[in-house]
Amino acid sequence: MIIKNPFRNLGPGPLIAAAFIGPGTVTVCTLAGANFGFSLIWALALSIIATVILQEISGRIGILTGSDLSTLLRNQKGNPIFRLFSMVLVLLAIVLGNAAYESGNISGANLGLAFYWEAPTLKFLGLQLQSGNFILGLIAFLLLWTGSYKALERILVALVIFMSIAFSITAILTKPDLSLLLTGFVPKWNTNEIPTLVALIGTTVVPYNLFLYASLVNKRWKKESDLPLMRRDIAVSVILGGIVSMAILIVGAANTSTEITSAIDVSKGLETVFGSFAGYMMGFGLLAAGLTSSLTAPLAAGFVVCGIMGWDQEIKSRSMRISMGIIVGLGLLFSSFGIKPVQLITLAQLANGILLPIISGWIIWIASQNSVLGKHKNTPIATGIAGFIWLITLVLGLKSVGTVFGWF
Repeated sequence: MIIKNPFRNLGPGPLIAAAFIGPGTVTVCTLAGANFGFSLIWALALSIIATVILQEISGRIGILTGSDLSTLLRNQKGNPIFRLFSMVLVLLAIVLGNAAYESGNISGANLGLAFYWEAPTLKFLGLQLQSGNFILGLIAFLLLWTGSYKALERILVALVIFMSIAFSITAILTKPDLSLLLTGFVPKWNTNEIPTLVALIGTTVVPYNLFLYASLVNKRWKKESDLPLMRRDIAVSVILGGIVSMAILIVGAANTSTEITSAIDVSKGLETVFGSFAGYMMGFGLLAAGLTSSLTAPLAAGFVVCGIMGWDQEIKSRSMRISMGIIVGLGLLFSSFGIKPVQLITLAQLANGILLPIISGWIIWIASQNSVLGKHKNTPIATGIAGFIWLITLVLGLKSVGTVFGWF
């Protein structure tokens, strides 16, 4: 009974894990392990702690105010010009970002599918149609269009569980050196590791997840007494998601390939360790990662758009269906026809780079206000810890902006 309770009482936390463990995370963690062994596991541990802290604040705000972050942003008092700027920035970052990355989610899922079935490439109106991407994108669209929140939650939780099993079994079968693995939790880095270090943290601390959790948590819990359940929900979910990320890094470190550019290359290198089974496990993990993220990215964007515009946020409402459909549709278009949305991705990177420190700083400020959270506001020590987390998000944001302008 003690073992069952934490999982039985889980809320939308697994959806946050599903959201940050996408093809991008799989690739970044794979390359981190392949290039630097276990030396950057400490960065993943730090990103897990940062994510738990920020998501807990987001969940606390969602339960105690009964509103999601985008609605709070729309209703905030003060300078109307600043409010308008904030709303436009959030819309730009979330909509452009999630549309661009939806393409990568669908394409990543198709890479995993290719281990089992190589979908044909078809000619269509002078363009090449990647039928695997199209099929997977269509599945995501139909699930979002026709499914209820509860149905989506069950699907995503199941996919996260299977994905966790796939990557964890693969990591265990590589038989990592435990002494070397433990030394990886000691913070240290060299200049060559810094870009990968920033990427590892950036794939875990995701701006749209802050909006997603605040939107979903008050559908599950309404009362102040539910705060402990929310905290357990997000802690268990994010930590399990972090363990999956670490498992992927461990798998990457075990490769024997001479050239590594993706998780697929690592699976080929692992064939010398334990045969073609590696490919099937990695393939399933990548397929599940792509599918979960292709569902959560449009869902988060839909909540943000409808919250800021004051529209109905019920998942079956017309406004939510249209908002989610636009995100999936753009991702489907870019991935199925092989269109490279370079400018869109660049804009999204710029907007997200600005958004992450602003939103994280804003929710930390809200969490310190007695007028908003009352006795559940952050203590000075909690605010200090959150402030350190904010500095991390600021570095990540500056890195994203600097990359766009060629500063780094």
